[in-house]
Amino acid sequence: MPAERCASYYNATINQESDYPELEGDIRVDVAIVGGGFTGVATALELSEKGYKVALIEANKIAWGATGRNGGQVTGSLSGDAAMTKQLRRQIGNEAEDYVWNLRWRGHDIIKNRVAKYGIECDLKFGHIQTAYQMLHMHELRAMHDEAQRRGMGEFMTLVSADEMLAYLGSPLYHGGLVNRRNMHLHSVNLCLGEAHAAAGLGALIFENSPVLDIEEGDLATVVTAKGKVRANSVLIAGNAYHKLARPQLRGMLFPASLGNCATAILPDEIASQINPQDLAVYDCRFVLDYYRLTADKRLMFGGGTNYSGRDPKNVAAELRPAIERTFPQLKGVDIEFAWAGMAGIVINRIPQLGKVSPNVFYCQGYSGHGVATSHIMAEIMANAMDGQLREFDLFAAMRHIRIPLNEWFGNQALALGMLYYTLRENWR
Repeated sequence: MPAERCASYYNATINQESDYPELEGDIRVDVAIVGGGFTGVATALELSEKGYKVALIEANKIAWGATGRNGGQVTGSLSGDAAMTKQLRRQIGNEAEDYVWNLRWRGHDIIKNRVAKYGIECDLKFGHIQTAYQMLHMHELRAMHDEAQRRGMGEFMTLVSADEMLAYLGSPLYHGGLVNRRNMHLHSVNLCLGEAHAAAGLGALIFENSPVLDIEEGDLATVVTAKGKVRANSVLIAGNAYHKLARPQLRGMLFPASLGNCATAILPDEIASQINPQDLAVYDCRFVLDYYRLTADKRLMFGGGTNYSGRDPKNVAAELRPAIERTFPQLKGVDIEFAWAGMAGIVINRIPQLGKVSPNVFYCQGYSGHGVATSHIMAEIMANAMDGQLREFDLFAAMRHIRIPLNEWFGNQALALGMLYYTLRENWR
């Protein structure tokens, strides 16, 4: 049975719930997409805009998985940027640095333009600050600020000292920060539902509550569900950490990690203004970081404490409360009205994974906790590839990835040990 939506703030504040039919019977389209999160929906919209007949098949509801469970931050952070740049140098030489820099901001423009074009109501706001949890983090932030200045983005960036931090955040924790006015935050589910509505308006066929059982390869690939089939020239697998398709080809490449989020009760205006006077999205510089922001109705949405074992936390609110109260002592004892967890797809080298499992069955996955912007970038690349524009797809498909042998459980334990090492090393520093 398809699962209900999780008990998140996003799902409690949906503008208009989706109500797409279950797949029944046989359908013929140009492209079939498996997965109704940001990657699948954004690719469906891109292809529909190009005039392709698209069918999108979702096991549960649109935005049911990680798309509907994240922190809603749209930032220029690419988790695997250094590894990506190193590998790209072998393919495009000195263009690699510029390509990766421009990639950082591409998702922002896609989302911003799409929200304006289709009138999507998703609480889109600009402004973000990355905070220095330790003094040494200021060196990292200063380098980021200097690079932005060199690349003509200085007007969006403000380096903030420890003495200035209270004008941005009412927290005693930080040694400074880097404000970025190009970064954004938003209501993730309403964005995805708005994009799905736009795709459907252009002719895309969307099916919910239709778990995919198999993908049969052939000149026409066939997506099989319990009650129907979709035959297509091409298929995209876009389920990220929430599917088990194409296991022989994809096993050992991506691992689920649980990210916990919560939202407090609505805060009084004076408290909301005290803790976040400029309404910024926030995350710190640690390897395993906290991230938070105010919602449109002035709740504190707070996430962190990634669980790399692949298991959901037993009590998300209880696990996040100490971090909330440490960050904002004035919120001690605050009611937490929503708490939820979601599975991010973690890649060992943090580079998104694009490729094929057969000549006409593609996959796109692995944003390692940075998926809101990155999924939209990769969706554009995937749509272009299915339209015959393969240059960028080929760049990513040629990336070398680490495949952990044996089963997923073993891979998750290895990943958890690796994350523990980095966390301990960071704490020691």
